[in-house]
Amino acid sequence: MSTKNTINIVNRKAKFEFEFIEEFVAGIQLHGAEVKSIRAGKANMTDAFCYFKKNELYMKGMHIAEYKFNTMHILSPIRERKLLLKKREMVRLQKKLKEKGLTLIPYRVFINDRGLIKVKIVLAQGKKVHDKRQSIKARDTKRDVERYNKIKL
Repeated sequence: MSTKNTINIVNRKAKFEFEFIEEFVAGIQLHGAEVKSIRAGKANMTDAFCYFKKNELYMKGMHIAEYKFNTMHILSPIRERKLLLKKREMVRLQKKLKEKGLTLIPYRVFINDRGLIKVKIVLAQGKKVHDKRQSIKARDTKRDVERYNKIKL
């Protein structure tokens, strides 16, 4: 099966806006043709965020486009979706989120070795303006070094 592990939907903005502290891999509860739509790469995580509701973890703001050949009932593309984690991980996350300035962000959607769709969520802290400038400077320096190495070869 060639479609295994080829799906890699990333929230690129998250790495620029936040400093990652800890990563978790969670399952995601999907309905109907959402799985086929994700396998086709028709998802966007730019404005997605995670939150707890009644001791359960949910993700909101992830846009999964409607599947073209869907004949069943149509779901909202940006509805909230339940994330599946072990109970002790959820308790640990709830304790960490009570600290000031920490948040949970879905960073990446991928297919694991068993063919299941997973979400990498990140415990993160917002960057300050000067931190963002340092990120830009490091990225530009890396790009310049790569260009120099290409020319040199």
